Amino acid sequence: MRLTFVAKDPESNPTQSPTLYRTDRGSWVVQGWVVTDDDALRQMNIPEGETAVEIPDRLVPFFRDGA
Repeated sequence: MRLTFVAKDPESNPTQSPTLYRTDRGSWVVQGWVVTDDDALRQMNIPEGETAVEIPDRLVPFFRDGA
């Protein structure tokens, strides 16, 4: 999988995370804060090998086709 950097959260200092990447497979990779809230996790059906990450609304505009 080849990743192309799209954006880092400019308001998250000093690490500037979360981060968005576009793949060469027509998908996205999101680096974000691990969801650890038990109530939230119980509301999701997360299969083995997957996890949930949280990103701020301000990164949503960076999701676009052909990035």
